[in-house]
Amino acid sequence: MFIASRGVATRLVFGAMSPFDYIDAHSDDLIELLQRSVRIPTVNPPGDHYDEITNLLAAELTSAGLKTRRFPVPRALLKQTLPADQHGYPRYNVLGKLAVRGAKKTVHFNAHYDVVPVSGDWKHGSPFSGAVDAGWIYGRGTADMKGSHAALLLALRALKATGTAPKMNVEVSFTADEETDSELGAGWLVKHAPIRPDYAIVMEGGEGNGICCGHNGVVWLNVTVHGKAAHGSRPDQGINALEKMSALVRSLDAYKRVLTKRTFTSPDGVVKTPTINVGGMFASGPGGKINTVPALASFSIDRRVLPVESVAAVERELRAFLRDAAKAIPQCRITVEKVSHNHPSFTSPDDPFFTAMAECVTQVRKQKGVFRTSYGFNDMHFFSHHLKIPTLGYGPGGDNCHAVDERASVRELVASAKIYARLLTTFAG
Repeated sequence: MFIASRGVATRLVFGAMSPFDYIDAHSDDLIELLQRSVRIPTVNPPGDHYDEITNLLAAELTSAGLKTRRFPVPRALLKQTLPADQHGYPRYNVLGKLAVRGAKKTVHFNAHYDVVPVSGDWKHGSPFSGAVDAGWIYGRGTADMKGSHAALLLALRALKATGTAPKMNVEVSFTADEETDSELGAGWLVKHAPIRPDYAIVMEGGEGNGICCGHNGVVWLNVTVHGKAAHGSRPDQGINALEKMSALVRSLDAYKRVLTKRTFTSPDGVVKTPTINVGGMFASGPGGKINTVPALASFSIDRRVLPVESVAAVERELRAFLRDAAKAIPQCRITVEKVSHNHPSFTSPDDPFFTAMAECVTQVRKQKGVFRTSYGFNDMHFFSHHLKIPTLGYGPGGDNCHAVDERASVRELVASAKIYARLLTTFAG
């Protein structure tokens, strides 16, 4: 009931509301916030509009009652880490903190704000429209993963508006560059920011009734095969790098057979093996011409690392296999360059933090929460591997991540907001 003024009426209604009632009543606020965020095209690479998005997110955290700082990554580190064509694109990370009287433990929520580049024809015209259609919000980043920002911010607003104190201290970080290697995002955060979490939630990797308790890691290599140029009419006078590369790639079939014998069983009973993807990127060298024997050829290797493996051991093994395989091919000379890696992550779901999250998912969704591991990787490992704390992945998710017509469900966004709010108000650590 509205009486006297909008402000008075609001206070009266809020006094009778639970955080979950507030979330239901303010789903339009969630939509509006996500639309504002999606309309800022934070495409990475190169790392566009980071200044604008981090100012927005910092302001929203402050409005929700958190003490907030925006950390610029030092320019020297940026130049040391990024390709030269990205040096003009500064990186920022946002950190908000809420200290709760009497709380002994701290939970950290993390999400990245960068998005992958766009292509193709989108249903609503611009890939950054934020258009709402039949219960879905469309736009690059709605599912991966700006929808998580909006869900958490609505949960925090709900706690503040209803005067409901969390049972733990709260840290929230919004970080850069997950769509490349996270080195200046979550990687920078765990090394340099003033955080002291006991638990972490990376707000992707799990959705619906599935809670992510781990993910694969990855080793990325680029292999260059060196040949010798010659005229196309006299291939006998050259060394064809493409032919040598083809033989080397074929030899990797034996490595694939080795990988099929290694397994990891996730808590939901799914048996996983390591995988290798060859040639996501491949190229000839400079000077290529149809009537020239190619002197250079290169290809990439994407080797997924199980939670029971280590990045260092996998890289050593793969390099050794490539070296031995090249030696077995006449006149095959190679160089191997490390592109990047990400560590795997796994925390046993027996931890009370995971039990509490499963109960929250079950209560909100009326469907039993289950624990899974992800085939891909995200920023969970920065918390589980580097900080050694229980870390899970959970968020609203969506459809068509990294594809045309990416979208997030309003219903799922609201449900995730309720799950975050329930965890904050029921689990004390």
